[in-house]
Amino acid sequence: MRTIMLAGAALAAVTAAPALAQDGTDDAPFSGIYVGAAGGYDIQSNDVGSRILFDRNLDGNFNDSVLTGAGGNAFAPGFCNGAARTQLAPGNGGSCRNDRDGWAYYGRVGLDHQAGNIVVGAVGEFGKTEITDNVTGFSGTPASYVMYRNVKWESSIRGRAGYAANTTLFYGTFGAGYARIDRDFASTQSTNTFTGTGKRNQWGILGGGGIEQKLGRNISFGMEYMFHQYQDNDYRVRVTGPAGTPFTNAANGGTTAGTDFRRSDDKFRWHSIRATAAFRF
Repeated sequence: MRTIMLAGAALAAVTAAPALAQDGTDDAPFSGIYVGAAGGYDIQSNDVGSRILFDRNLDGNFNDSVLTGAGGNAFAPGFCNGAARTQLAPGNGGSCRNDRDGWAYYGRVGLDHQAGNIVVGAVGEFGKTEITDNVTGFSGTPASYVMYRNVKWESSIRGRAGYAANTTLFYGTFGAGYARIDRDFASTQSTNTFTGTGKRNQWGILGGGGIEQKLGRNISFGMEYMFHQYQDNDYRVRVTGPAGTPFTNAANGGTTAGTDFRRSDDKFRWHSIRATAAFRF
């Protein structure tokens, strides 16, 4: 429903202000309605130090340590900011696969108004990126516990403002995003049961800038940088199962109802470098 609302708002921005839409004359080459596409490569920040946090007694505070029956740290082998290749931690004979950067592709519709050299407008986008972002914890069992996330789709509505030098436009852009973030969990440990919960759709912000070059009356091409950030802090994995395991041991600070996992990096961020193309009416 919120995606439909975003799309409707973008359409309203285009259709509700016909007075701003000029015919793309030589005096105002960037005025008018346009449709187009953007595509390029997305790169994630290096989440150094990311880990899995634990709520042993289910009080909502993720500052607990999972303990073995002897009182030791069950996750002493540590964590990695990627996906485990084996059940062994790096340094103990195992390794992690780095997070995946990937291609991205979007459709867009927008409206600009040019007065002199100043251009202001709005643009709406909808598309997909292929990035994935993972974090892994390793227990001394040995076993690995991997939390995954990727972007199913992303939509945004942004303002745009810039300076036009003849048929070349330099601009900045900023606005709100709304994305479907898919999460998953996997473990090489089979004693316990793992159940994931949390909202998949998240609000965020986008900002960046670019250059657009008009080629002829209706066609323009450009290059653009965008930064994306989404709050992603509500995904939980509840670990249940036999009493007496490190996750269900009430005798060492836990509870027989289980243990909750969440990621320490609660913001999903990435950078986009992409080419753009537009047809202006």
